[in-house]
Amino acid sequence: MKQDIKSLTLQELTTQIVDLGLPKFRAGQIYSWLHKQCAESFEEMTNLSKDLRAKLDEVYEIKNCQIERKYESKIDDTKKYLFRLNDGEFIESVLMKYKYGYTVCVSSQVGCNMKCSFCASTIDGCVRNLAPSEILSQVYAITRDNDIRVSHIVLMGMGEPLDNYENVLRFLELISNDDGLNISARHISISTCGIVPRIYDLIEQHPQFTLSVSLHAPNDEIRSRIMPVNKKWGVDELLEACRTYTETTSRRISFEYAMMDGVNDTDECARELRQKLKGTLCHVNLIPANEVRENDYKRSSLERLEAFSKILEAGGITTTIRRSLGGDIDASCGQLRRNHKEGGEA
Repeated sequence: MKQDIKSLTLQELTTQIVDLGLPKFRAGQIYSWLHKQCAESFEEMTNLSKDLRAKLDEVYEIKNCQIERKYESKIDDTKKYLFRLNDGEFIESVLMKYKYGYTVCVSSQVGCNMKCSFCASTIDGCVRNLAPSEILSQVYAITRDNDIRVSHIVLMGMGEPLDNYENVLRFLELISNDDGLNISARHISISTCGIVPRIYDLIEQHPQFTLSVSLHAPNDEIRSRIMPVNKKWGVDELLEACRTYTETTSRRISFEYAMMDGVNDTDECARELRQKLKGTLCHVNLIPANEVRENDYKRSSLERLEAFSKILEAGGITTTIRRSLGGDIDASCGQLRRNHKEGGEA
């Protein structure tokens, strides 16, 4: 079986290149082609001889993301990609343009195991984890397609990043490396629905990236109903891990809160959430919930989001209402993949 070359660090690649009887400097050339020029084949590596390219192709595989479909919003500059992986599976990524630059939202799994009842990504479960190279390739493919410099990355696409912990850590190491795209860890956000043991594992890594916790409810009764992970690690246990994270790393946590009409958007919920988060170094991001045809959840009105926000702000909790991007192209994760599998149009 061929080895996944794009998931190797420069040091690992150098060791292997030398073991193949090749000069050490070749590793740097190959690594640069993969991670700076975002090459998708050995044939693109024109400063390598044909014989060397053929030899590399015998030993290594370059895992890529081929654009199956691309949708461009008519409302804003958001672009959504449906990517085909080397094995024929599909994942989704989103390019978003902000004043500060370009952000790419990437997937970490094909599907998701977390079974959150409001999410399209998890309907068919998790097919498999993505390799570090496959997470990287989403950024690289979008970089090539748009001829841009990506400045920020969020792991908030399909999948639960902390359920693919080792591969996500390797991705972070590669994407922030000086010899690659060199994206600052402080410009990377990792989302989790609340796998508490992995949050403690992250603390030991002394992370500089932003941890975003998909909270979506202030108490166990509501959260366990919409997020099964809460039955294993409840709200209080999760928030204790979050406080430990902020106290140890001095990094502010972002709490994501998808507002669903009549489910988690009442004034009572806001007051309870305000009390639970009191004293925590955090920011709350209120999100109009994405409406998915497979469930009956409806997004809260703007008036409800604003009222909820005012209650949190009154308690000294920094709160924002997320601007909805790509609403006309089903930019919430999982919808394009499901439509494609069913033979429909997004």
